[in-house]
Amino acid sequence: MRKFLVKVNGSQYEVEVEELSAEEARSAAASAPAPAPQAAPQSTPAPAAPAPAAPAAPVSGGKTITAPMPGSIISVNVKTGDAFRSGQVLLVLEAMKMENEIMAPCDGKVLSVNVNQGSSVNSGDVLLSYEG
Repeated sequence: MRKFLVKVNGSQYEVEVEELSAEEARSAAASAPAPAPQAAPQSTPAPAAPAPAAPAAPVSGGKTITAPMPGSIISVNVKTGDAFRSGQVLLVLEAMKMENEIMAPCDGKVLSVNVNQGSSVNSGDVLLSYEG
């Protein structure tokens, strides 16, 4: 065994590495399980998903809620004209296989919803406008 000090993002770690001879390495590789074969992709086109309705244009003069990270909108819980309370879940954004609830920062009224269920968003995209 050999010990090494490795520095990653400013943190130092001590690691131990076992040295193998060429013959030991070959036998270890030979005894490793083979990767599972993958099926060839199908050439049949997938049925087209219905296009979501066009999102509303941002309303000027209101406050906005923006996407904190890139992802997909999986739920829109409000519509234009709805009143909401502070802490209420307005939208649900899926990012990296996790559902992130986008909550109201204060009491208010929705002026426009700029995304639809299934929409892909980037960090900083306006999700909705409100007055509050």
